[in-house]
Amino acid sequence: MSYPPLLKLASVDAYRQYFEEEYCRGPIITFDGIAVRFRKTDFDHCGFESSMRNNVKDTFSPTRAERLGWIGEALQDPNSDRFVGWDSKKKRPDRNRRVTVVMGDYVVVIGLSGVKTALSDVKTARFITAYVADTPASLAKIKKGPRWA
Repeated sequence: MSYPPLLKLASVDAYRQYFEEEYCRGPIITFDGIAVRFRKTDFDHCGFESSMRNNVKDTFSPTRAERLGWIGEALQDPNSDRFVGWDSKKKRPDRNRRVTVVMGDYVVVIGLSGVKTALSDVKTARFITAYVADTPASLAKIKKGPRWA
């Protein structure tokens, strides 16, 4: 699958506007039929990073923002690497989270919330975050987890 070039926009506000226009107007349907919804506030998770590595997203990240166009592509890429997410509180894999890795080190995380009806399972999810796995150890930790089936 072909990924778009890195975005080079003039300001944080321009990246925020791109995110809202691209992702917040309706769901992105994954290659396997999951409707992923985005909130405007999700930009703060995928456009910023923690300067102190304390989970407080306080610093705009050009590295993350330039790859905003890759989020939808990653979700729709049937050739992506997909893994079961991790529940850090329970210290175990979490089948309600899917971690997608594309382009070697770009990570997109969604949280699933399937709704069972009499006719079918409606697969829905919420976008959690996207980032570049900036160390070999963080990428190895993801890839050590169970594959998404």
